[in-house]
Amino acid sequence: MRAIVCNELGTPDVLRIEDWPSPEPKEDEVKVRHDAWGVNFVDVLMVAGGYQLKPPLPFIPGLEGAGTVIETGSNVTTHQVGDKVMTAQRPGSFAEEVVVPVAAARPIPGSLTLAQAATFRSGFSTAYHALVQGGRVQPGETVLIHGAAGGTGLAAVQVAKRLGAVVIAMASDPEKFPVLQQLGADHTLAYGDGRFREAVKACNNGDGVDVIFDPVGGDVFDESMRCLNWGARLVVVGFAAGRAAQARTNHVLIKGASVVGIRAGEFSRRNPQAGRENMRALLAWVEAGDIRPHISHRFEFDNFRDALQVIIDRKVVGRVVIER
Repeated sequence: MRAIVCNELGTPDVLRIEDWPSPEPKEDEVKVRHDAWGVNFVDVLMVAGGYQLKPPLPFIPGLEGAGTVIETGSNVTTHQVGDKVMTAQRPGSFAEEVVVPVAAARPIPGSLTLAQAATFRSGFSTAYHALVQGGRVQPGETVLIHGAAGGTGLAAVQVAKRLGAVVIAMASDPEKFPVLQQLGADHTLAYGDGRFREAVKACNNGDGVDVIFDPVGGDVFDESMRCLNWGARLVVVGFAAGRAAQARTNHVLIKGASVVGIRAGEFSRRNPQAGRENMRALLAWVEAGDIRPHISHRFEFDNFRDALQVIIDRKVVGRVVIER
């Protein structure tokens, strides 16, 4: 089988397509032939050596994909050859064939295409955990979503709206606003000079916001501390800006606020039942037509470097997918 392989750390240029042996499933695993692969900012970070998880070299990047079950382990009764599934790995997805535990091969809802299924799990599971367990969003509250045009941010816009919140979505490029508005943003703002406190408060009748979803960090986090309502929750999702911010504890104290860090994958590993319940809720929303992945860029397998580069260049609205 062919796989995208990282033999050294760096930019997407270091990656190569190589022929690797096709893996064989153990007794509680299934073998899946991938037809689509979701591409995430985490993939860029991991290849560059900038992510907290640092797999030993060489490794196959990729966190998620979708395809068809082609073989099952001897103990598997829940899956059959021919089933369409979406897979999760940590990492290892960017291969034509993968082996995963049965719990990591979820049936694809009939309302999702293979490409949508390949881009669903990572972004929406992060957004749901961040806003439900981390932010404790309640109906009628105001939620500020940073990086709202990104894969996780756009998922958060939809999840916040489904939870009954008023959604303020921030992005770097106003050309991305129509998609944000289409998928649930009540207000859209550009970062401009980075001083967005007054613009955010103007969207909420002069008040601060109740929950902030922040996958950006750096200066964005610093300014966000000035946008807090009383009792607000600022949820730290990542550091796309490249700098981990330091919370001003005087702001936290004065506003009676909380700063909460979330890791959706680690949460599910430590609390598997809660992780399953989160995914069941998301899949129910999918079937109801309340949420869906938005794919702005599609690439063939041989053009995988371009798929990573558009994320680096911040050209994406929603998700990027590689297809067979």
